[in-house]
Amino acid sequence: MSRKLRILIIEDEAAIRTGLVDVFVYHGYEVDFSDHGVEGLTKALTGKFDLILLDVMLPGMNGFEVCNRIREKNRDLAIIMLTAKSNDEDIIEGLSLGADDYVAKPFSVAQLVLRVQAVLRRTRNGAAQNTLMQLGDELSIDCQNLAGRRGLQALSFTRREIEILQYLHRHSNRPVPREELLGKVWGYANHLAIETRTVDIHIAKLRRKIESDPAEPQFLITVRGAGYRLLGQKP
Repeated sequence: MSRKLRILIIEDEAAIRTGLVDVFVYHGYEVDFSDHGVEGLTKALTGKFDLILLDVMLPGMNGFEVCNRIREKNRDLAIIMLTAKSNDEDIIEGLSLGADDYVAKPFSVAQLVLRVQAVLRRTRNGAAQNTLMQLGDELSIDCQNLAGRRGLQALSFTRREIEILQYLHRHSNRPVPREELLGKVWGYANHLAIETRTVDIHIAKLRRKIESDPAEPQFLITVRGAGYRLLGQKP
């Protein structure tokens, strides 16, 4: 018998926290929670969870710092951040620190459940393959160990970033539309009509790592009106 998937909810608003706990217990998850940033971080690092639902505004330590501390220790743990609907800066900062996705408040509980399911499905079934990726003469990426090197500079990646690169690598003969990445890498069904900038922000973050000049990318390019394409692969 397979174990229940474990979710940690770090949210200080009691009504939201209680509602989320009830919803995910109902859907068959084992759920723990915290209403404080420091306590939530401790639980996240010691509790062997499959996914963290992480609010931005928390007492003791904000969600950005919690996310950053988690990523320093664990680059595989799935994290979905809960952000203020109109605050793009929150979204960009959270994804830049390594969150897998964000959900803006106020949110649809049904859509949140579907997005959690999608992230967990990719986390469990989409582990990085044991592959060494070479782009150009100086950029090498070790997909298994979430690491790489650009010249003399050491690089580190999140699991999601490696999944993006691997998918683009497998389909390097064509541009890959943003919606296809949402479906194949994030696992979101097409009919969800999800409004999210997570793909664009992850691409920008990857360019800062792998490109010598992110403003003029050589490897991870945008094909206007068609999507993203990965160039420069070497056998």
